[in-house]
Amino acid sequence: MRTINSQIAVGEHYHLYNRGVAKQVIFHDGRDYARFLFLLLFFQSPVGFTNLSRPTTSFVKRQTFNINPDIIEKIVKQRGVVLKALCLMPNHFHLIIQELKPVGISRYMQRALTAYAKYYHAKYRCNGHVFQGVYRVNHIKDNDQLLYTSAYIHKNPVDLGSYRKNYLDYPWASGLDYSRGNRWGELLVTADILDQFDSGEQYARWVKNTVAKEIVEALDDWEMCDV
Repeated sequence: MRTINSQIAVGEHYHLYNRGVAKQVIFHDGRDYARFLFLLLFFQSPVGFTNLSRPTTSFVKRQTFNINPDIIEKIVKQRGVVLKALCLMPNHFHLIIQELKPVGISRYMQRALTAYAKYYHAKYRCNGHVFQGVYRVNHIKDNDQLLYTSAYIHKNPVDLGSYRKNYLDYPWASGLDYSRGNRWGELLVTADILDQFDSGEQYARWVKNTVAKEIVEALDDWEMCDV
């Protein structure tokens, strides 16, 4: 495996993955999930935030980050990446990201992972690595791979007992946004995938019936990118 950030191309889609060091849990409760979800959604551009605890608390209490629409519009206009799909699991996460500007993915991931590590260290009073140290990147080469990677990501919650049968209802993944309506507006772009189906329900049926895991694992050519 190679460090290959320089070969990430503008306009292309990538499957990104990282996990806790030694496969340890990195999301212990709802606040942890909400904090990282906020980073993934709102760090797509250089727009800064001075108090990340406030939107996190808002989401834990009311299921909304309560961010001014003008700020969201600014993020969308200035973003260097586009978030297309996500799934946060107890000890790892998966993303589909499109690079919009040179080194957009590198800057986005470094900013998000560093911010979460600082939060984690402060909350749990620990030191050392939170993530495994590098994130893995797989170039999504065509539309079929894009579709199957989305299904693979959205089926990840089947490994959680409480979501084995209703994995698309898992709140910390975008399967819910694809099947029932996008909670995040322009911060999560579903159209490239969802517009290929008549409805979210049809997409959900396709995900249920596809053997995405086998296909994606056969296609993956993981590369290691430094954080």
